[in-house]
Amino acid sequence: MAIEVGTKAPDFELKNQHGETVRLSDYRGEKNVVLLFYPFAFTGVCTGELCALRDELPKFANDDVQLLAVSSDSPFSLRVFAEQEGLAYPLLSDFWPHGEAGRAYGVFDEEKGCSVRGTFIIDKEGVVRWTVVNGLPDARDLNEYLTALRAL
Repeated sequence: MAIEVGTKAPDFELKNQHGETVRLSDYRGEKNVVLLFYPFAFTGVCTGELCALRDELPKFANDDVQLLAVSSDSPFSLRVFAEQEGLAYPLLSDFWPHGEAGRAYGVFDEEKGCSVRGTFIIDKEGVVRWTVVNGLPDARDLNEYLTALRAL
């Protein structure tokens, strides 16, 4: 079960597609965070969602907001995926220990070996203010993210 609104967001330390370490706590006091878990790079629904975010990036990565997208892929796969799709925001690898961040947020599917589509809007104090979790085949609505961000 996914963590609930009002919960302190679990910190994590993951490598991005360039091998750089990214921590959720790096943004505390600085930016609100849109934390997006997705199953795997190079898959249809995931590619569609991540490219839609790319196309609207100034709304999700600016002076007030940081977008972080997390999958169970390796950083090497994520780098190729980011280059292929022109994704300029951090793609974080929850590859090893496999699914640890997804488990902390309650969105890791043990049977499938990946996280489901969970999104968490985290405020500058590190508290989850909005969340939505969809099953593997169900894309999320970016307009819902924007509405939640405007409410902060």
